[in-house]
Formats: sequence, structure tokens, C-alpha cells
Amino acid sequence: MSSATILLVNGPNLNLLGVREPEVYGTTTLADVEALVQRVAAEAGYAVRAIQSNHEGVLIDAIHDARTTCAGIVINPGGLTHTSVVLRDALTGVSLPFAEVHISDVYERESFRHHSYLTDVAAVHVVGEGIDGYARATRELIEYINAH
Repeated sequence: MSSATILLVNGPNLNLLGVREPEVYGTTTLADVEALVQRVAAEAGYAVRAIQSNHEGVLIDAIHDARTTCAGIVINPGGLTHTSVVLRDALTGVSLPFAEVHISDVYERESFRHHSYLTDVAAVHVVGEGIDGYARATRELIEYINAH
């Protein structure tokens, strides 16, 4: 296992960052997010492997693969947050600590966004801090990994 690698997972529609609802998500692109997480992780001596997919099974396969190659996961599951028991099962099944991050404050949006299948099993939970939330989630996850 590479104890110095973080898997960055971005779920459905996050490939549209920068163009999708900029009033909610801003104008920062997914490539910018990935670069930010890589910079923050590198400061602590960690590498980052990033994946984005609009397909749940692809994300689950990447999480399964991380079991033997990564120390933890930073995930913005997008809409799967509110619907996917199988994503939760994949994350708990690999026994890696993970940080759940959301760009917008899901608790100030539509009521269906208030429930997350991941929050109660996440080591770190960051909501509503915009793109900067990825940096905080990465730092806090690395602190958690280093402490355990």
C-alpha cells in the first residue's frame, strides 16, 4: 500500500465545474480543483490520484482499487450523496478514511439535499466552503491519517 497517496473522487456533473450554475458552484474548473488538492497534499508529502465520472460503477471501481494503493479518499459525490447506498458500502468496505466535501451548503438548498448517506461514516465533512473546502478536507484528512 502506498501510504502517501490520496484518491480524489468527483462524482456526476462535477466535470461541468466552471460552467454549470456558476452562481452556486463558481467559475473554478475541475482541473483547478485537482491542482489545488495536489498542491495541498504535496505540502504534506502526499501524492494525489484523481478521478471524475458520471457513472457510479466507475467511481466504485476506483474506490475498490484504492484499498491497496491509497491512504485515504477525498470525495465530492455530487448527487450520489443523497441516493447511493452502494457508494457508501464501497467506502466503508475498503476501510479507508475519507473526507466528504461539498462546494455549496447543501443544508441551505432543496430539502432532498439535506440527507447524505456518507456523513455519518466520513472521517471529515466539509460543506459550503466553495472550492476552498477541498483544501480544508484534504488537510484534515491527512491530519486524521497521520494521527491514526
